[in-house]
Amino acid sequence: MAEGGCMTSMRPIHAATKTGVLTVTAPSEIALIRAPEIGGLVWRRSPLPSFQTWIEGLPPSRLPRARVILRPAAARSVVTEACNSAATPEGPERERLIDDVAALADIFAGVTNAPWLRLRLDVVTGDACRRFHVDRVTARLVCTYRGTGTQYGVSDADGADPQTIHTVPTGAPFVVRGTLWPAQPDPGLLHRSPPIEGTGETRLMLALDPIDDPEEEA
Repeated sequence: MAEGGCMTSMRPIHAATKTGVLTVTAPSEIALIRAPEIGGLVWRRSPLPSFQTWIEGLPPSRLPRARVILRPAAARSVVTEACNSAATPEGPERERLIDDVAALADIFAGVTNAPWLRLRLDVVTGDACRRFHVDRVTARLVCTYRGTGTQYGVSDADGADPQTIHTVPTGAPFVVRGTLWPAQPDPGLLHRSPPIEGTGETRLMLALDPIDDPEEEA
């Protein structure tokens, strides 16, 4: 989200050279994903305690869900409607969530020069995409607002699962390049959704993909 929103940034910038993942502390630095050697980027920020308590305490049925291709400027109205449909309780924390998604859509569209975005707000209770993989997109932004964040690591061999697994902090946007925009040199970065089947955990995850022509996505 933009400065002053529901998350606060922390920690200095540093490149994790062994993983090809860069850690940044400001939204303007998300543009560093354009650097040739970077496979992914984490905007390190911490959720405000009041926001996290609120979202963790909501019944899963009250979490907003959405899957739509939209102009970046429409993200606010789409998420507002998703909250209305789920009867997400009104109040400042709901507005922080809506503001954050809208800000991330604006930032990500600017970084990728995308005229359209595919926006997904998924409520996840099982093992969705638990296999390590690379997405067939130019880039993807993922932010887990509730529950365990996306996991990533470097493949030691062709396509083999990483031996060392890192977990993106809750509330921290993770931007990762896909097969349509590979890093050069390729660090072998793979990622997955964390396996949570049987744990009782519920995740709320935002995913944004850049889209050039929505008709081609139909």
